[in-house]
Amino acid sequence: MSEAKTSHPIEITEPFSLNEQAAVALVIVGALVAVADRRVSPVERDEVIRFIRDRRLAPHVSDERLCAMFDELAERLEEPDFANVVIDTLRPVSNLPLSSHLMELSERVAAADEDVHPHEVQAIKLLRLLTLVLPRAKPVVPSVAGAELQAALKE
Repeated sequence: MSEAKTSHPIEITEPFSLNEQAAVALVIVGALVAVADRRVSPVERDEVIRFIRDRRLAPHVSDERLCAMFDELAERLEEPDFANVVIDTLRPVSNLPLSSHLMELSERVAAADEDVHPHEVQAIKLLRLLTLVLPRAKPVVPSVAGAELQAALKE
């Protein structure tokens, strides 16, 4: 397994964009619940996209990109290090008020195929715990701006 695949499960086209990171966080929550019962249904992916669209949570991301994210993350979550993938994806947005959206989305995906599997319930419980205990993201200052900021602070 390559290092890049382990550290960054999906390419974030705007790494410093919280909107992009929030979109990936929402998709990974839906994908985690969808793969929990070992059979990802197209209706579950559709529910993720519908949820994001209905709430206008990622208007800058196309439906095609959301579908591609979902498919890639669902595949990635079948790997043994899936928990690290989830944590690494949720950590950058842990300061955003997304918890209620994440939990509602997870529940809707579980119910989307009209069969809530016990493993989906476990995935939802895991997500609930993660949203409560995940370390808060630290502000990241881009390197050029960071150097300028450091210089300004020294003056």
